[in-house]
Amino acid sequence: ELLARSLFACGISTVLQTTLGSRLPLVQIPSFEYLVPAVVLSSHLSLGASTDRNGTAVADACSAPHCAITGSRAASLREVSGAVLVSGLVQLALGVSGTCGWAVRHCGPMVLAPSLSIIGLSAYKEAAFFCSTNWGVALLLMLLAVTFSQHLGSCRLPFCTWPQARGGSTEPSVPTLRTFSVLLSFAGVCIFCAILSHLHIPWESLDLAMAQLSWANSTFHGPWLRIPYAGEWGWPLLTPRALAVGIAMAVGCSMNSVGCYVLCGRLLRAPRLPPHACNRGLCTEGLGSLLAGLLGTPGGTAASIPNACAIGLTQAGSRFSVQVSALACVVLGLSPRLAGLLTRIPLAVHGGVLCVTYTMAVGTGISYFQYADIDSGRNIFIVGFAMFMALLVPRWFSAAPAHLATGWAPLDLLFLSLLMVPVFLTGFLSFFLENTVSG
Repeated sequence: ELLARSLFACGISTVLQTTLGSRLPLVQIPSFEYLVPAVVLSSHLSLGASTDRNGTAVADACSAPHCAITGSRAASLREVSGAVLVSGLVQLALGVSGTCGWAVRHCGPMVLAPSLSIIGLSAYKEAAFFCSTNWGVALLLMLLAVTFSQHLGSCRLPFCTWPQARGGSTEPSVPTLRTFSVLLSFAGVCIFCAILSHLHIPWESLDLAMAQLSWANSTFHGPWLRIPYAGEWGWPLLTPRALAVGIAMAVGCSMNSVGCYVLCGRLLRAPRLPPHACNRGLCTEGLGSLLAGLLGTPGGTAASIPNACAIGLTQAGSRFSVQVSALACVVLGLSPRLAGLLTRIPLAVHGGVLCVTYTMAVGTGISYFQYADIDSGRNIFIVGFAMFMALLVPRWFSAAPAHLATGWAPLDLLFLSLLMVPVFLTGFLSFFLENTVSG
């Protein structure tokens, strides 16, 4: 049900982004920059939700008639939804005020290069975790995707061509295998995994915690049709903690989205997006996050890095195709049982897709070094310092989060949510050093 509601909000946000926002072919999804602050807030709530002032147990019942999440989890989800709601308001304010456009004008190659590279590198732990369930399946998907998009990139299948008038001449369609490289490899590996499962051949290594998330137990009884509406699972809780985490979500996702705009334009070989288009794009993302927060989802909407990177593999940048995918998201959002089919995709397939797509972000970031004097000691320091600290600080706080204690919980959550996001650290440090260090 949470997945269906999130898909519904993402579909609406994608339509707004492609028609009124940046007008780039970008799918909107809940990004990692929403996940990290949500986990920080949930972890904080789980430590204090079990006892009240007298030390007795506390449990808040879920008021929704069909809610399967009860007890302290319901209150925790409502507070996370409140943070998502706040993030939407902050993103809307950043877009309307023109702050996003102002920042884009001051982002040179020494800001874009490390930021895009870290955006690609920031998902390596998740990708490795997913691939570890079966490295053979993940490697098979990567092999197929590389073969279709690179080795057979210029291959045109004779039965998949049709004439297109262009300047009075006719030419065949785009290379078919390259255009559908991600889809074909994804579908082929999923069919292969389904055959192995049907033959009862053990191939996926899941621990007990993951085995409990089976599709049959969680979504088999989901309804075929349910129209989501605001407040069905209770209204979002707006607390000081939710306000602090929501601000962190907005800042991290705004940086991620601006990087995604640049990445998409670069892969499409399009002119750099003007500041007013970035402002409009951030406003539409804010509206999508507002909708997601009102629907009770634990994540807002932001530009999808994997889908933008897929443009580099497929060389297909059609806004109409993205709008079709938005319609598919809305349909899945109206049917929790259909959305539950997505949970049957093996984790190793997710890992393979992340490995193939996020590499494009790393490579695009490196390509921006050609516009700067990389032999300059100043530039070498900015790149090295920003990228190293972006990988070191989250690792430090994930190992010992208690080291950050200001005495006020909302401020602790704000700093921890920001310092755990590599994209924020890279963007902030590179932007600050680029615009303050002479040279």
